[in-house]
Amino acid sequence: MQVNLGCGHLSDEEFIVAFESLNLKHAKFNHADHVRLAWIYVTRLGVAAAEEKLLLGIRRMAENVGAPQKFLYTTTVAWARLVAAALEKDSRGANFEEWVARHEALLDKNLLEAFYSEGVLKSEAARTGWVAPDRKVFGPTREDTAG
Repeated sequence: MQVNLGCGHLSDEEFIVAFESLNLKHAKFNHADHVRLAWIYVTRLGVAAAEEKLLLGIRRMAENVGAPQKFLYTTTVAWARLVAAALEKDSRGANFEEWVARHEALLDKNLLEAFYSEGVLKSEAARTGWVAPDRKVFGPTREDTAG
C-alpha cells in the first residue's frame, strides 16, 4: 500500500509546528497524515500525552475550518492507541515511512470497523467521549482505561 501523505513534504518538526499553529491546509491533511501525527506524538511523548495533544489539536483544527461536528473523540483516541499498540510490537525505523511500511493496515481508514460494531463510532457518546471497542481490543496499550 502506498503512503499518501498530503503533508509529506514537511519534516516531522515542520509538520508538528504547522499542525499546532493551525497552518496546515485541511484538504491536504489526510488519513495517512493523521497516522503520521499519531506516530510522531506517541514516539516522542508516549500514548497518554499523545492522546491529549491529538484531541486538542484535531478539535481545534475542526473548529478552525468551521466544522466542529467532524471532531470525533473516540476515533481520535482509537487511532492513537492503534499506533501505540503497533509501536509496542515494533518501533524500528528511522522515519514514519519505514515504520508504516511494516504496519500497512494502519493506512486503511476503515480499520476501526474491525474493532467497533456498525454505528458505534457515529454515536453521540463516541463523538464526545471515549467508547471502548466492542469487537476486539487494540493491543497491549491502555485502551481499557477511561479516555
